[in-house]
Order: sequence, then C-alpha cells, then structure tokens
Amino acid sequence: MNRAIAVRIPRRVVTGIKDGKSVFVSDGPTANAHVYDAVPGHLTSVVYATAAKPVLPQDHAEQAPPQIMVTPEPGATKVMIVVFPPDSVFATVDHKAAFEEQAIHIPGLIQAFEPDAPGMHTTDTVDYDIVLDGEIWLELDDGAETLLQQGDVVVQCGTRHAWRNKGERPATMCFVLIGAERKS
Repeated sequence: MNRAIAVRIPRRVVTGIKDGKSVFVSDGPTANAHVYDAVPGHLTSVVYATAAKPVLPQDHAEQAPPQIMVTPEPGATKVMIVVFPPDSVFATVDHKAAFEEQAIHIPGLIQAFEPDAPGMHTTDTVDYDIVLDGEIWLELDDGAETLLQQGDVVVQCGTRHAWRNKGERPATMCFVLIGAERKS
C-alpha cells in the first residue's frame, strides 16, 4: 500500500437476517479496496455488488471480492468509492505501471479507458455519481465541462467522459453502476 499520501479505506457495514431478525453481517474495511503505488493518493474500492435480480436475504459471502469484474452485466450493480488525487499527480506517474496496477484492481473498467485520450472512457452502464468530498470536473467528449462540488450528483447515461481533478486536494466520489444494454 502506498503510504506517501494517506488515503482512508472505506468502512462497509452489511446487514442481513438471522433467526428472523436484522443483524450486522459485517462491519469493517471494504475487502476490495486498493491504494495505488503507481498513483499516489488514488484509491478504488468496489464496495458491493448485486446480481441482475438480487434475492433476499443476501448470501453472507463476500459480494465484491478483490479483482471482481467492475463493469456489471445488464441489471446488475456495483457500488464504488474512488479517491481522485489532483491531476498534477496523474501528470507525473508512470502511465504503463499505473495501467498494469489498475488492470489487476479494476478489471473491466480500466479497459474502457482510451489510451490516446487520457481519462476518457465509456461504459455500458447508467451511473449515479455523487461527490462526497472535494470538487471535480466532468468532461464530455465534445470538451464541455462542468464543476461538481460536495453533494452534487451526476446521472451518467453511458456517455463518453472523463473526471478531472483540477484542484489541489483529493476528490472522493461514490459511483453506483447499473449494467445496461447499449442499442446499436
């Protein structure tokens, strides 16, 4: 784990049912969280995943183990917490090493990123994107941008986009990815 810039691993609390009563199934650090050595201050964490048709009560097995495919199948969901260091950090990293590390920890998602357009990517998902802390810019494929601040929500409908942290401190976001089918 990179200790050059302290990044908090998200706490995850999961509830369930035992003997007909609500119980805490787990409470602790997210199992699928990674602080990147190649990108100081960058964290990705797949907090939880559901099937396209989840069944209740949920299985008590780990729903988002490390190296799970991040991009969900149609109807399935993934919830992620991502800490974006300032763009000035991304500008100084070894991009090959960063890609190799991200390929291990965010499979499926990292392959959606375009090598010739840093940060730009498209997924077959509808995403609910919530700024938890800091501020970040959302850039679309035509260059249009909008500044997002703490508490702002974006509904990302399978469009080509990039997240840009033009500030001097990290930005933390929550992403709820819902797998979708793209019409051709």
